[in-house]
Amino acid sequence: MRASVLLLAALVAALPLAAQVHHKHEAKDQILALEQQWRQAQLTDDVQAMDKLLSDDYLGTNVSGAVLTKAQQLDRMRARKATITKLDLSDIKVKLVGEIAIVTSLGTIASTGGATGTLNGSFRYTRIYQHLPTGAWKITNFAATPIRPGANPPPDAPAAGSPPATAPPARM
Repeated sequence: MRASVLLLAALVAALPLAAQVHHKHEAKDQILALEQQWRQAQLTDDVQAMDKLLSDDYLGTNVSGAVLTKAQQLDRMRARKATITKLDLSDIKVKLVGEIAIVTSLGTIASTGGATGTLNGSFRYTRIYQHLPTGAWKITNFAATPIRPGANPPPDAPAAGSPPATAPPARM
């Protein structure tokens, strides 16, 4: 009888932990879906979709080091000065810390146009999402870093013959 009571107490005590693990898995799935929405919005210059993804206090650092607000990012997309023709994401990692999700990924991008030409190569991206009281996740911060030739890429990185990252002033 005592063993049954102890077992029942252990199971009841484990329920919050199981719920927390389920919540984290569900949150990671939501973030991965948002990553694909972000990718699609970039490829199609979908300003409306990007507007929904970005928090009002968003700040992003693009590959040339420029820091953009949400309004500036959306204006760059509206201007369509550059066209992204390829944006492949791999090595995506999601780390949850309370109501914050930190996402790192490897992006391979090709584009045409832009103020100083094309933007091609591989980049490391970091996006920070905040889980709002409404239940929505919003991108609150973004940074992109070009991967330099000779850097030590992860095993699933593009082949060694891929073009090196170039970083003209371009949208994120």
